[in-house]
Amino acid sequence: MAYAKAPALALNAEQQAAIVRIDAYLNSFQSLKGNFSQVGTKGNLATGILYISKPGKLRFDYSGNPTLIIADGRWLTMMDRNRMRGDQFPLSATPLRLVVSPQVDLLAETDVIAMNTKDGLTTVSLQDRKESLGGGYITLIFDEKLKQLSQWTIVDGKDRHTTVELSHLEYGGKFDPKLFVTGDLNK
Repeated sequence: MAYAKAPALALNAEQQAAIVRIDAYLNSFQSLKGNFSQVGTKGNLATGILYISKPGKLRFDYSGNPTLIIADGRWLTMMDRNRMRGDQFPLSATPLRLVVSPQVDLLAETDVIAMNTKDGLTTVSLQDRKESLGGGYITLIFDEKLKQLSQWTIVDGKDRHTTVELSHLEYGGKFDPKLFVTGDLNK
């Protein structure tokens, strides 16, 4: 079942201000490192370390799992380290581009299709206005007290959900550029 594009919400001033706070957070750092817990469509749990280096670089380093996800600034690669094979997608065609862009303006670049604020958490679901995300969307959960992103869920065009929860985030610092290189996967 393909996901149909949802209509954009008409946002009030309070909702717009919450989106601006999320923008400010996403635009406030150039690099971060933290732990992640991921739950896939089938309920499988994976954990590891997330690295982000803007612009465009990201690495999900899974613990005890051969899966590796790397964005090198242009491509998002999902690979099996044991087989050294993987799939690549243009980073610009994935919702993760919103997290690793050097500057993001969610109100200008996306349509807000759902939004809720409760218990100090703002949950906002976003679709790309250019429809370059293959019919999917991303839901961000922003902790208003900590002023940081605590979780996201990506729903692809086939209605498959992947949720990533973030913890122990450290901002700043430089990472070895080799962290964001996959090499020649499909020899």
